[in-house]
Amino acid sequence: MLNFLQIRNYAIVESLDLEFTRGFTCVTGETGAGKSILVDALGLLCGDRADTSAIRSGATQAELSAEFEIAGDSPAHHWLQDAELDHGSTCLLRRMINENGRSRAWINGTAVTLQQLAGLGERLVEIHGQNEHILLVRSEEQFRLLDNNGGYRKDLEQVAARFAAWSVLEQEKQELLDETPLDAGDMELMQYQIQELESTMLTADQFIAMEAEHRLLARGGELLEVLEQSIEALESDRSGAGPVLHGVLTRLEAHASLDTEIAGAAELVRSAAINCDEALNGLQSARSRMDFGPDRLAELERQLGVQHDLARKHRAQPEDLQQVLEKLLDRCQRAGSLEQRLAKLQAELDESLRAYREAAASLYARRRQRAKTLSEAVTALMQELGMEGGRFEITVAHDEDGTPSARGSDKLELRVTANPGVPAGLLRKVASGGELSRISLAIKVAAKSGAAAPTQIFDEVDAGVGGDTANAIGALLKSLSADGQSLCVTHLAQVAAFADQQLQVQKMAAGSETRVKTSLLAEEERIDEIARMLGGRLSDQSRAHASELLALASTRH
Repeated sequence: MLNFLQIRNYAIVESLDLEFTRGFTCVTGETGAGKSILVDALGLLCGDRADTSAIRSGATQAELSAEFEIAGDSPAHHWLQDAELDHGSTCLLRRMINENGRSRAWINGTAVTLQQLAGLGERLVEIHGQNEHILLVRSEEQFRLLDNNGGYRKDLEQVAARFAAWSVLEQEKQELLDETPLDAGDMELMQYQIQELESTMLTADQFIAMEAEHRLLARGGELLEVLEQSIEALESDRSGAGPVLHGVLTRLEAHASLDTEIAGAAELVRSAAINCDEALNGLQSARSRMDFGPDRLAELERQLGVQHDLARKHRAQPEDLQQVLEKLLDRCQRAGSLEQRLAKLQAELDESLRAYREAAASLYARRRQRAKTLSEAVTALMQELGMEGGRFEITVAHDEDGTPSARGSDKLELRVTANPGVPAGLLRKVASGGELSRISLAIKVAAKSGAAAPTQIFDEVDAGVGGDTANAIGALLKSLSADGQSLCVTHLAQVAAFADQQLQVQKMAAGSETRVKTSLLAEEERIDEIARMLGGRLSDQSRAHASELLALASTRH
């Protein structure tokens, strides 16, 4: 439920703070006074897109805030918990719109995206505009009206889940069918390529190691000369680094006890001698294991040539031939089992489709019952809304062999007649705009139980009616607030008379600026405002008429 609304520098509003109560609230005022600004501000707080025209002239940003009371078992409460934004029994929405066109939003003090704001907003507020009845002719809106609060959510979820499972299998089947089948010649070629690769191919590690050995042997003469010279320099008895270092070490160790610096130098020489010995061992080992013969080099060049030839044949790098082989093996296996895989997949598809058809048929039965109940309720309300003898029908047709969809295999038609004795025709063809508005309101009232949004807002949905029909609309809007909260922007005195709370919006000139003032009307003020709405000029007669309207409305509560 909406507790309060705060507006700063939005449209022609400089500053506005409004408190709301449970029940039915009417917003009234002269045409052009800015009544719909309140509705638009709530729309922005619930995720509607904004632009810089929303900012009051002379200001740099607009700021909107609203506090809602959150019931513990409501969809809004569960959404806040899932988003980790739950702050107890109240929720504060805030939005700022800057002059550069950008906006920021917060839920309970935490910055959120516009998508998150809209996700919560649709669980808090449902706004019905003057032209909302146009949605009734759209198929998706008709399903929403029928299915929402229908009491068969599990059936809807089961159909959607089984459709999703069927869709996955159908996609797999299509991918299999898209595979080009191989003829005998293609299979023979592929098997030859596999055999050739398996018999001659090197792995990536083997190829890299062979290339390294080839580079080494290709410079074998130069490398052998370097090794021989290095070994000679390290081990020569007369001038080799090893014998020289060991001789120096022997002499220094004999005198190391006489001086600490000599002892330190001896340690350094010992390390150098050890390193020299290790280097000599490594060089000798390298010389002994290297085969610098021309036969080994020729064999390496032959094997590397084979690898490069294979790589060119398969348009790959030599080190990637293992992947080429794996792809050929996989393709060969898939080609050989294509028919078997298709048969297995088709069996799974048939079972999945059977399960979907079963769930869709169950949903159809629930929808038919829901359509009957809703049709009867809307028809009854039409009698109150000036369409005596009118009739509303929702027909549900089931196509058991139709293409599956996430919402089932049903087709809806909304049929109506506003006059007795006239056959019902398609809603989009036979109902006028005014009739559609009243039928839309009747549907909202008939389907109100379990509404997702506890706050229902109506922006001049009563346009174009009067008299007893206006009284009926007021009574219906009042009934919507019995277990929650409804707000209505209206020009009709008969509707305003049913309100538990009435707000008057006035536009006033303040120098060169235009400002909006909103007042919560006391009883006497309500009489004056309703009298103005009745005839424009206040008089004892209009006040008496207004008092009579209020009294009559109170008896119908």
